[in-house]
Amino acid sequence: MRARHSLRFKVAVGFSVLTIALLVAQALGVRALAEAQEERLITALVDDDMTSVTKAYRSDPVLLPPFDARMRGYVSTADRLPVALPASVAALPDGVHEIILDGREIHVAVAPFAAGRLYRVYNFSAYERRFKDVVDALMVVTGLFALLTIWLAFGLSGLLVRQVAGLAKQVKTLGSEPSAPIQPGKFDETELVALVDAFNDYHRRMAEMIAREKEFTGNVSHELRTPLTAIKTSCELLEQDASMGHKARTRVAQIDRAADNMRQFVNALLTLAREPGTRETVCVRLAAAVEEALAPFSDRLAAKGIEITVEIPPDQSVMANPSALAIVLSNLIDNAERHMEGGRLRFSYDQRWLRIEDTGSGIAPGAAPHVFDRFYQADPLPDVRHGVGIGLSIVKKIADRYGWRIELESAPSRGTCVSLLLPDASRARVTSACDAS
Repeated sequence: MRARHSLRFKVAVGFSVLTIALLVAQALGVRALAEAQEERLITALVDDDMTSVTKAYRSDPVLLPPFDARMRGYVSTADRLPVALPASVAALPDGVHEIILDGREIHVAVAPFAAGRLYRVYNFSAYERRFKDVVDALMVVTGLFALLTIWLAFGLSGLLVRQVAGLAKQVKTLGSEPSAPIQPGKFDETELVALVDAFNDYHRRMAEMIAREKEFTGNVSHELRTPLTAIKTSCELLEQDASMGHKARTRVAQIDRAADNMRQFVNALLTLAREPGTRETVCVRLAAAVEEALAPFSDRLAAKGIEITVEIPPDQSVMANPSALAIVLSNLIDNAERHMEGGRLRFSYDQRWLRIEDTGSGIAPGAAPHVFDRFYQADPLPDVRHGVGIGLSIVKKIADRYGWRIELESAPSRGTCVSLLLPDASRARVTSACDAS
């Protein structure tokens, strides 16, 4: 998952990085300029000194230092302390050179003189130490300014995004119901006022849409429950007719079960249409729920010769919405039956996982990531009855609503296993809720 940071953090970091980069660039530029100026100053001092020394030696040969045969020239020092030059200095060309001698930076000026050369030694170590101290102080001050910049950046960014944070808090307090809009007069920036107007318009349209959806679902529930109640009542009356034959009673029982399924389907859809907080869950005996979901498919499963195995303890209970669980099981059974010709359909429960395994045609690897997409259908296979691609999307939506984790494993010609992680009911709740029901 991509990491997210607050706007204040991003503004502060951006401001700090830019300012620190400028400070460091300025400090490095000043250092490079100072070093260049230092070298120019030393060169100028050496040139002036060499001019005056050469002139003095030529006017008064007595002032000449001893001739050094190893250097093939005269060695003179500008300091009081004598310096022993290494033999490699004799190979240096005429001019000013910088060498490291005993850990010190020594400047040596070389110039032709009489029949040999004149070596003039300058020790600027003390000056360069002071220069280094100044440069180090400059870098320390730059570091302190960098820390001050970070502190100021976070304070300034807080002022800049304060109204944005206030707007975010007000937006969070807005519900789906019509409420007082956000007042743009509380904000100073033109961009924020435009953003407030956009939020108010969006919230108004969203509230109107939710109100229309609630009205629609209420009307649908009323219009569907009335005929379903009539169907259920008629089925109960027909079951009391002693003159009905076995086939007629079987059909009436199928109509009665279909009405129950339709009622559960309507209840589940109404639940999905409500706010996420309204999720009615009760203690449900899982084996009984599976048997009830299998009942409408008994004829189709028997006609295909599909063996049903339910390996769930009769007293195993889960906390779930009965209507939502019935729709999930019904869609999964219907999907398995449509992709099977004979074989076995197995239900098992272990470690809170309800597993529905079939030996059907399976799902191609490329289609598996999309089976829960709305209206998605894999490439048709021979002799397979296809739906409209909405059943498994409803399953996924219900699972997401109630926090049920769902996993699918499948391979072509090897069947499919759908696993559903359901909240297990404690023994206390099983006794008090499931037995009571």
